[in-house]
Amino acid sequence: ISLAKIREDAPFDKVCYIGCGVTTGIGAVAFTMNVEAGSTVAVFGLGGIGLNVIQGARMVGATRIIGIDLNPARIPMATQFGMTDFINPKEVDNVVDHIVDMTGGGVDYSFECIGNVEVMRQALECCHKGWGESCIVGVAGAGKEISTRPFQLVTGRSWRGTAFGGARGRTDVPKIVDWYMDGKINIDDLITHKMPLDDINKAFDLMHAGESIRSVVEF
Repeated sequence: ISLAKIREDAPFDKVCYIGCGVTTGIGAVAFTMNVEAGSTVAVFGLGGIGLNVIQGARMVGATRIIGIDLNPARIPMATQFGMTDFINPKEVDNVVDHIVDMTGGGVDYSFECIGNVEVMRQALECCHKGWGESCIVGVAGAGKEISTRPFQLVTGRSWRGTAFGGARGRTDVPKIVDWYMDGKINIDDLITHKMPLDDINKAFDLMHAGESIRSVVEF
């Protein structure tokens, strides 16, 4: 849908972000994958989507949330949102082996929030054999293809994708607004910049430089 009715007391300069990033990340956890309390989760990519996956995992009761990113500057905010462990792929020999070793066999759920087909494979292969499930959230470039050995799937792992976090717009968007208003999720700290429409190009510059999580353009 393109329109959902929400409560009148919700601040629109905050809940506007629910229109995409918040719902995509939290919904991937709560609606698409139905992550259970006590689960172990790996999140590849700690941008706006990845941070929402992290806080979604914390909200549903995941006990270990591993963040994977090349940028250590993202550690403080990811930790604030619920990350318990951090891995920089540049600092380990093999990301998959490292996650499998540190979790005693692999994670219950993984989420790829970048759009890199090689990372999508890593996200699948770090899942626990027998029941591990990996969700592709990031959007790869046109023409890109994913691959893995069939052995990874016939030993019980599952590969899934999500769009808009599996949310039903008319009912789930108002529900997520309620979660925000009830203090169950944090949106304020994800909006790192606000600017008038005349400065919209600055928002793109901040995004490309990796200096913002999300910018709100007001007009």
